[in-house]
Amino acid sequence: MKTSEAEIIREYGPFEGVESVGGVTFDGEQVWFAAGNRMVAFDPDSGKTTRSIEVAAHAGTAFDGKHLYQISEDRILKIDPRTGRVLSTIPAPGGGRDSGLAWAEGALWVGEYRDRKILQIDPETGAILRTIESNRFVTGVTWVDGELWHGTWEDDKSDVRRIDPQTGEVLERLDMPLGANVSGVESDGGDRFFCGSGSNNNKVRAIRRPKRAARK
Repeated sequence: MKTSEAEIIREYGPFEGVESVGGVTFDGEQVWFAAGNRMVAFDPDSGKTTRSIEVAAHAGTAFDGKHLYQISEDRILKIDPRTGRVLSTIPAPGGGRDSGLAWAEGALWVGEYRDRKILQIDPETGAILRTIESNRFVTGVTWVDGELWHGTWEDDKSDVRRIDPQTGEVLERLDMPLGANVSGVESDGGDRFFCGSGSNNNKVRAIRRPKRAARK
């Protein structure tokens, strides 16, 4: 396993009226995050807040290219980002104990925090399709270029790690500084991961994604 210190590129925030940052996602232009009683979007270049959607937003956030998904207590909401309207809901597999959320391969991937698992679920029914075990508390989840990454947060220590999607084996780990905790995680498809900072913190951090030979 390759281990290195996470390189924090930039911190966004504090955001006005936001007490905590949960799930994080990226729609190709804006970064969205869960802020408890709403979803907030900001421009990652300027750092300025661009809009918000009034909806319960407690944990993971995802984007499928057209719709936003948001964990709201024991439900996952499918949202039209243009109108903010909730189009449908499905049960969250952890029944309110869920953490991260990602979209990949036509499915949702849900972090189960204390169960130390990542579940692939059907976005229409919520049926569990696959289970991947982790060895630490799972927070945010993201897929990029066929790689599965997830955040951890345990004993005030966090990292962002790449795991084998078949076995759960840890392949690479980016260790965050002590106290720089990770709630949500999302890739921008390039060199950055956007990381939520959790409860009692209203920042989003961008950390550098390790280079691959094919991306140099």
